[in-house]
Amino acid sequence: MQKNGTSTPKTGYSQELKRTLTMKDLVIFGLITMLPIAPTQVYAGASIASFGMAPLVYLIGMIAMFFTALSYSKMSQEFPIAGSAYSFVQRGMNPHIGFLTGWLIVLDYIIVPGLLVSFSTLWLSVVLPDFPSWLLIIVFVGLMTFVNVRGIEVGKRVNQFFLLGQLTLILIFLICAIKFVFIDGHGTGGFSLSPFWQSDKIDLKFIANAASIAMLGFIGFDAISTLSEETKDPTRTVGKSVVASLVLIGLLFMGQGYMASLAHPDYANLDADMGYFDIIREVGGDGLYYTFIIAGVICVGISNALTVQSAISRVLFSMGRDKVIPFSGFLGKVHPKYKTPANASIFVGVLSVFVGLFISLETLTRLVNFGAMSTYMLLNLSVITYFFFKKKQRSNFKHLIGYLLFPLIGFLVIGFIWTGFDTLTYVIGFSWLAIGLVIVAIKSKGFKEVPPALKGV
Repeated sequence: MQKNGTSTPKTGYSQELKRTLTMKDLVIFGLITMLPIAPTQVYAGASIASFGMAPLVYLIGMIAMFFTALSYSKMSQEFPIAGSAYSFVQRGMNPHIGFLTGWLIVLDYIIVPGLLVSFSTLWLSVVLPDFPSWLLIIVFVGLMTFVNVRGIEVGKRVNQFFLLGQLTLILIFLICAIKFVFIDGHGTGGFSLSPFWQSDKIDLKFIANAASIAMLGFIGFDAISTLSEETKDPTRTVGKSVVASLVLIGLLFMGQGYMASLAHPDYANLDADMGYFDIIREVGGDGLYYTFIIAGVICVGISNALTVQSAISRVLFSMGRDKVIPFSGFLGKVHPKYKTPANASIFVGVLSVFVGLFISLETLTRLVNFGAMSTYMLLNLSVITYFFFKKKQRSNFKHLIGYLLFPLIGFLVIGFIWTGFDTLTYVIGFSWLAIGLVIVAIKSKGFKEVPPALKGV
């Protein structure tokens, strides 16, 4: 492990950030980023689109994303540094393609905190229709920026608190739903396999559509890899944490989805936006309904946005450290006391207020989806390029599976989702890429120079 003031040939950087995180902390971070109560956002729409088989949709999505999670695991073991896919593709494939990958991550994650805060204000309007949304945006963004500037230790305690709160709410909902179905005899009145299997409706088209719906709900598991430089023994723990958090969140989603399906089997009459909340009210009454809405507002607007801001600030710090983006001198600095990428966190905070106030949810969703899926495809390709071709690790069956077949499956699955975006998403996404291409061409003096840390790597 590298020590303060020194660098290793594999990373090329001195250790500036404070290493305090364990595997448990990383798994909690991943769970919070993907949001255990996320079915409140997507369950109803997924259930309507899948003939009431939302739990199966979550299962398909988890399996589909699992291959990409394995790719993150492999690259984080090889390159235990901040930057996530930016650093992995930069070293595994090509420095300039790595920059474009980081540019796509910026498109993905830099707007997510504002998107999440916007969701929170939308939900709060159900309880407090006259509450000024601009004030909530400023307060939530201010809180998460303060925590991220102060350090990952503070963020760790906040994550633990919010995870416990969400798991408690989920447990209460499951207990109420079990009583509602199995004791009171409502809904299906008992066990049913229909939420997982309806043979007359399941075919390749259904599976493809299900993957398209569900995989977007798992976006965020990769944020764990941005914390590599703040993790104890990152080569062992980061990769395992990525896979573990994905599997755990998938099980949480399926459990909630299954009980919601039993409690309210008539999926066709669900409201696409508030349907899950309506089921909560049905099984647990007004008290649980309003508690879930308020919890959703707080968890999404503070906790979920906090982890996303933490992740993107570290990507910006990594790109600033490499001097490949505008304002690199500002973004690449570490706070002298807290040992955090404070400037990058403040920058994301200011931008999040602007995003939350002035950009529509529909536009934000388009940007997030294009950035995330494009990043995942490049990450899978970097595994094949680096291990299978550059390092020539292809001498046995294990290498063929791990360094060729699995990342290729991950690439093809994500690629299928990527081909399903609407025209406007492609226009916005490729316009963003074109801007990035101009920046990297200028910064690299016509693609001739690479960051100092990559010379000789």
